[in-house]
Amino acid sequence: NAGTEADVYISVYGERGDTGSRQLLRSQKHKKFLKGQTDIFAVEAVHLGHLYKIVIGHNGLGSGNGWFLDKVVIKDPITDLDYTFLCHRWLDQGQDDGNIARELTVTDASTFPGRQELELKREESWAAEKWKFQKGNTLQFYNRLTRGFICLSPDGRVDALGDKKNKYGKVFFMWMYA
Repeated sequence: NAGTEADVYISVYGERGDTGSRQLLRSQKHKKFLKGQTDIFAVEAVHLGHLYKIVIGHNGLGSGNGWFLDKVVIKDPITDLDYTFLCHRWLDQGQDDGNIARELTVTDASTFPGRQELELKREESWAAEKWKFQKGNTLQFYNRLTRGFICLSPDGRVDALGDKKNKYGKVFFMWMYA
């Protein structure tokens, strides 16, 4: 009883807009939304750019309308990218949390438009900052809210008073905002 006979709808959201609610009518399978089955639908729409979320659900009508949805994969024929939206939950008024619609965000990080740029910036930031965490260095964090220091010593001690003249070597100040 993991399939559904209800009418299923999807809205796809991208950086350039959304499709609006579309009923999934014609599957490549004779009977759609059966347990353990993968259904394939063609949805015509303007190109939405990089996709970030979908809303998928059903109207709750018909016998056995509850539905267990594993995932949705959208293949963009223009960019040749696949967008994966994991669900692995019930869309059923009598199961799980009782919702018959779900908002799912893209879970395939490789399709995130700026992923490579963000990864490069993370690596550059770490390369510029990792010297502070070398053996023998002491870090002092200043908290503007409490106007006090927290000192992290190389031996693992934490000093909430944060002695500014530290016997362990270099002291670096990092500002913490609460």
